[in-house]
Amino acid sequence: MREIKIMPCLDMKEGRVVKGVHFVDIRDAGDPVENAAFYEREGADELAMLDIAATVENRKTRLEWVKSVAAVITIPLTVGGGIDSLDDIELVLAAGANAVSMNSAAVRNPELVREAVKKFGSEKITVAIDARRNPALPSGFELVVAGGTRPVGKDAIAWAGQCQELGAGVILPTSMDGDGALTGYDLEFIQTIADVVTVPVVASGGAGKLEHFHDAVVKGGASILLAASVFHFRTFSIRQVKEYLRDRGLTVRL
Repeated sequence: MREIKIMPCLDMKEGRVVKGVHFVDIRDAGDPVENAAFYEREGADELAMLDIAATVENRKTRLEWVKSVAAVITIPLTVGGGIDSLDDIELVLAAGANAVSMNSAAVRNPELVREAVKKFGSEKITVAIDARRNPALPSGFELVVAGGTRPVGKDAIAWAGQCQELGAGVILPTSMDGDGALTGYDLEFIQTIADVVTVPVVASGGAGKLEHFHDAVVKGGASILLAASVFHFRTFSIRQVKEYLRDRGLTVRL
């Protein structure tokens, strides 16, 4: 049985960890270095750090943030936000990231994914897919870019399949309908993507109860469980989540 991994996420803005609801209503969630070190001690398997304002502000990921966080952890770090060239990827990896997450740039230039995989390896390339419900699209899910600010009229599920064909090693879908709402992962969205790809799928957006993590695996087909609010505001510890999953027959590393 595959091992289920827990991945806290540091959404970054102006040097601080922040958390919003439905990509807005942002509030402070602490210092990134302190959070990163704490999550590793708590038993996190991986860590994500997303510069949520980079694309909207038309700038690159802040490399100093990557370096400071990477310096205090040994677990894999995936960094996203404002990454839109092979040079950007190289700089972020050199700053200490183990993988990068691309979103808007991949949508704008799908060949960037293929070129990045060829140069750096598929295990270093994650494609993040933000979507919202739109019945006008074949799957009912529309791709949204630029930090959730711009719908692009493209089917999010078809895009996930294309990303795998381009060589992406991980798909990270986030439903804007569930993000930060603590009402549970968007299982339909996650499972629809898991049905069309064979690479690991990260459940993201909306975890608020312990059962939500279990549902993401059993009903959604995810193998990596990303969460922010419940960890930042200490609703649950990572160990609590892992013990809950283990007690229900899932494989986790305690």
